[in-house]
Amino acid sequence: MNKNSLFAVLSRSPWWVSFLIAAGMFMAVRQFLPDYAAAFSTLPFLAIAGYAAWRQLRAPSAERVNESLEALRAMSWQVFSSKIEASFRAEGFTITAMAGDAADFSVQKHGRVALVACKRWKVAQGGIAPLRALVGAKAAEEAHECIYVTAGDLSPNARDYAGKEKIRVLEGGELVQKLAAAAR
Repeated sequence: MNKNSLFAVLSRSPWWVSFLIAAGMFMAVRQFLPDYAAAFSTLPFLAIAGYAAWRQLRAPSAERVNESLEALRAMSWQVFSSKIEASFRAEGFTITAMAGDAADFSVQKHGRVALVACKRWKVAQGGIAPLRALVGAKAAEEAHECIYVTAGDLSPNARDYAGKEKIRVLEGGELVQKLAAAAR
């Protein structure tokens, strides 16, 4: 699904936004069609509201995310890298460790290769240099995408660069959820 489509945007929004759209749509459509047709027209928005509510209920609280990120920063490289590997394996990826500083792992699934850089996971605020190195490694390895893992944050320039180069940044709550799902 395109991440800028209406349904993708609504699935990332609070659940009640989709519910309000469904209610407004019901009120508008019932002016022209029978109530059962108006109710039927709201089903996609009600489904998205249910999906968004389910995702939001499963998401860890901000306090839990912060505690988990602190615990990740306290881990050694061996422990952290084994957790990252386990999380990708749990999703069905094949993992290959890489030599060099640009990327730590190459993960493959269904013929698509992604390079994962996570050695700087402890840095409070990451810069643009490791992202540039990752993009260079992507070109050299002919990978399809890049994933940068951090328990900290990215500088504004680094975040802009990651967006421009389409680097997936695995951070915060998403990182905590990924590692927690692999532990189950």
